[in-house]
Amino acid sequence: MQSLEISVRLHTDPDSIKNNSKDYGNLGQEIPSAVLYPSSINDIITLIKLANNLSTPFTIAARGSGHSVRGQASARGGVVVDMKSLRIITGNGIKISRNPDSLGFYADVRGEQRWIDILFATLEHGLAPVSWTDYLHLTVGGTLSNGGISGQSFLHGPQISNVLEMDVITGKGELMTCSKHTNSELFYAVLGGLGQFGVITRARIVLEKAPSRAKWVRLIYNDFSKFTQDQEHLISIANGPNYVEGSLITNHTSPNNWRSSFYSPSHQSKIFSLSRHTQGLLYSLELVKYYDHDHDLDAIDQELESLLKELNYIPGFMFKKDVSFVNFLCRVGSRDSTQSTEEEKIEAHPWLNLFVPKSRVSDFNTGVLLNIIHRCNLISGPILFYPLSRKKWDDRMSAVTPDEDIFYALGLLHTSYMSNESEIFDKVNDEIIEFCEEGGIEVKQYLPHYKSRKDWIKHFGPKWSVFQEMKMKFDPKMILSPGQRIFNLV
Repeated sequence: MQSLEISVRLHTDPDSIKNNSKDYGNLGQEIPSAVLYPSSINDIITLIKLANNLSTPFTIAARGSGHSVRGQASARGGVVVDMKSLRIITGNGIKISRNPDSLGFYADVRGEQRWIDILFATLEHGLAPVSWTDYLHLTVGGTLSNGGISGQSFLHGPQISNVLEMDVITGKGELMTCSKHTNSELFYAVLGGLGQFGVITRARIVLEKAPSRAKWVRLIYNDFSKFTQDQEHLISIANGPNYVEGSLITNHTSPNNWRSSFYSPSHQSKIFSLSRHTQGLLYSLELVKYYDHDHDLDAIDQELESLLKELNYIPGFMFKKDVSFVNFLCRVGSRDSTQSTEEEKIEAHPWLNLFVPKSRVSDFNTGVLLNIIHRCNLISGPILFYPLSRKKWDDRMSAVTPDEDIFYALGLLHTSYMSNESEIFDKVNDEIIEFCEEGGIEVKQYLPHYKSRKDWIKHFGPKWSVFQEMKMKFDPKMILSPGQRIFNLV
């Protein structure tokens, strides 16, 4: 009976198949046999149990906003679960509560909810989550399956470090509530687990009192050592900034990009002039200090001034803004993966995201930033480079980081506009990985994509045996998230 009921939610029409065959990366097609538009989590449970009962199970991938770039949320020949259908059918899935034990607050949010919706729902109570991604039109299930990082992560950890509890449908079709103390194996496996163990249907997220304003500053450097030293200083001090990110400015890219239009035309001109004069890379350090409407403005300005006095940026190249908390968090506007114009149809995003150990950032700068990236004048898109603190990550989670107290996140966010251009960017990405391997720089991919089982085993390192054990425990028939290509490679 359940199978008959779910059949009306399964679509095989050309539009459904087409819309779920590509993701934001737009780098290829992974065509499913069907798409499930669930009306409740019971539909997902029924689908997974149906797959388990077959002698040859079909594969299943939960898809949120479709912002993966390498087909990670795809299921070639299987079934894609369109999670946003739950949001459309059942509406707001966000509930705010007070924790009687800690006297703090939390939000119970469904897995298909977007972080931007959580922001506005919690702000109605004067609250907000503490850890974000740069882009808020992503789903809770998607970011918690990967990590969820941004400039707040040095202070509060990634989003996966700010989860108290989850409801998860395992690969066996069992709905389980898990936390640090209940079904803890599943809890830690799912956080950063790339969708391999279950579908996240609810997460309990830590909340704190929301600030109202943000002092937003960008500083320009032409010395990599000073740039990294200042970033590491800022993330180490008490009562320091609430947000720290670094980025690169090349002499063939605009200081402004889709990530934010921070600089005025006159500021851009000034930075361009400096870039041409130095004939090299410039480094931009971005920091934010939150405050409230009732805060003494002179006091917050003095705190910021005190922070800036200790930094070694190029004199005259400090740029400031005072914006609302919401405007800062929403600085990256909606980037819908649905393309409409002919130009957008060939737009692709062959991104590379790496974690680089602090001990080798100087070598990485010389070999990758100054050599490979700087000489590749086709680079199009933001290039992020900022530090994270390993102590803010729980090693019991599936997420993988370098084995050092401080490591840097590189976000090489290419955009290609010509049909063969993405292949050129992929060659650049491969050259970067090859340089690191040959130089013994033990980077870890964030939002990973590998082409062999050997590479996945190397990626997880000492965690591989536990990762494999949890797969056999919670998804023994290898049904979930085949697009990650972890257990279906040789």
